[in-house]
Amino acid sequence: MCGICGLARFGSPLPAEEAQARIRPMLDAMHHRGPDESGFRAAGSAALGVTRLAIRALGSGTQPLVDRATGVLVACNGEIDNHRELRAWLTRRGREVTQDADVAVLPGLYLELGEAFVTRLSGMFALAVWDPRRERLVLARDRVGERSLFYTEGADGVAFASEIAALAAARAASLDPDPDALRHYLQYGVFAAPGSPLRQVRRVGPAETVVLSAAGASRSRYWRWSPAQTPRAAASPDAFDAVFRAAVERQTDVDVDYGVFLSGGLDSSLVLATAQRVRRRPGLKTYTLRFGEASYDEGDYASRIARREEAENIPVWVRAEDLPAGLAALVRHAGEPLADPAWTPTAMLARRAAEDVKMVLVGEGADELFGGYPTYLGALWADRYGRLPAPVRTALRRAVRAWPVTDRKVAVSYLLKRFVDGEGLDGLRRHLAWTSTVPPSTLARLGVAPAYPSPAREDAASLLDCVQRHDLETSLAEGLLTKADRASMTHSIELRAPFLDVAVMEYAATLPPQARVRGLETKVFLKRYATRYLPRGQVYRRKRGLSVPLAQWLRGPLHEWARAMLSADRLAGAGIDGQAALALLEEHQRRHADHARALWALIVLSEWFAWLSTCGSTSLALEPVLLRSAL
Repeated sequence: MCGICGLARFGSPLPAEEAQARIRPMLDAMHHRGPDESGFRAAGSAALGVTRLAIRALGSGTQPLVDRATGVLVACNGEIDNHRELRAWLTRRGREVTQDADVAVLPGLYLELGEAFVTRLSGMFALAVWDPRRERLVLARDRVGERSLFYTEGADGVAFASEIAALAAARAASLDPDPDALRHYLQYGVFAAPGSPLRQVRRVGPAETVVLSAAGASRSRYWRWSPAQTPRAAASPDAFDAVFRAAVERQTDVDVDYGVFLSGGLDSSLVLATAQRVRRRPGLKTYTLRFGEASYDEGDYASRIARREEAENIPVWVRAEDLPAGLAALVRHAGEPLADPAWTPTAMLARRAAEDVKMVLVGEGADELFGGYPTYLGALWADRYGRLPAPVRTALRRAVRAWPVTDRKVAVSYLLKRFVDGEGLDGLRRHLAWTSTVPPSTLARLGVAPAYPSPAREDAASLLDCVQRHDLETSLAEGLLTKADRASMTHSIELRAPFLDVAVMEYAATLPPQARVRGLETKVFLKRYATRYLPRGQVYRRKRGLSVPLAQWLRGPLHEWARAMLSADRLAGAGIDGQAALALLEEHQRRHADHARALWALIVLSEWFAWLSTCGSTSLALEPVLLRSAL
């Protein structure tokens, strides 16, 4: 794992001294991403820099890489899991790869295939290629966006980096907030590519290649998870077992000690069980978040499965008072707001794991690929609900809305209230309304216009295909995976997700909808498969997922801190009605409603504006009319 950055100036030279002076602040800002070594290389009109966290080829993975014959430069943040096969292919093509590092195959692969070389890569990566022959910069990101990459274009050329904070440290971009992107953040909790919180900073999308030259930027997608275009296959646990075990074997083919983030749920438990069969390691360390609030704590389940797999389980207890300082540090490192309340707890887990290992396996991606979220039930039942007589729907809606607010984790009442609020919307729009961070009605109270229109169903064969792909490309890529990357790399630890191996994802695309969600059951096929490794009771217990007792904490130990964050002038400067934000907090305090997710998104945004002010931003105050609703 690494942090990468660089500059390109088309049509005019970039002196090495100037390049180093501009890149050094970016490398310093990303030291946490790669404390083992840093490298810098300038060539004509461009320069690339890398900070390295050594996972493979510990003594021979220095970057940036260069092809001596052509001058092509490559910098890569990530791991190329199929490097052995690619190395053999290049050798047959007459291109001997002399370095041991997995990323050493990249220059030769680019020279053989051009920008299409990314289609041959298996792994997680964000990379940059400078081709001096054509004076062009190629940026690319892995298929689901496990690693991020940002860039900015200006009169002085292009700058790019793994994190926005690195661009800010080098004064590589104006720090003007982007109102459209911030509206999207408030409503959905993420920034969808190419958007970022800053007007002049663009994000490379998952499975996307961006080619920059004197003619400008061109973007293209090289892969998409497409169940509708994938031939259906019989759901075979035996066939999937070979695919999944191979993925785990590839991802544990490393030269450092590794562990597992173990929640006690199905996905991470299955990763642990499979890893122990692929490479048995008695005493393998697993790390579990613990909460004093019983309905949020799954530590007993995690320790039970760890003992069964001859692994050690290490608890990391999270308290409400950990969140304020932890959030400020994370925003400062990343340079962007992330609305997931688990951001700080995940960073705490990474900090503890970093005492023992440099890499951990995680269970991310299984829900999106195999149909694990309760919202996917809504995709199947919404049409049936809509066909009920209007008086019946009215009665149900009143009954659901009358349920009292609860602090329990994944409360059925909360999910049903979101479900009935989406009545009258089509399938995907209902899903987006159900999963939104701040619903439109609350945005209106805050004086914020709704975000971009909801997308159409596109070419998906079924609504389930459509919502799963949306979640994979948006809430997973730009939400959960971004959170995981920023949280882990703050403490210099790499996360690896076997479910996001390309072969696993493509197998999941062959499953018919009923093998993913059927009736009131989610993850139909994956649960069936998991019983060969895990006790049936572990597989079929009620899904909880990683979440934080935020609603309870905002009514108790975090209430005054939240009030101070929401009272700050910086939110008003963004066109957000501060009094309305405080009113949401008081309604939440009195249990008139559960506004925890909306309040957290606003608190994180307030923290980001505070960081922005320390960077010397001269346009902290957005033009309020741009955020303000026209209602």
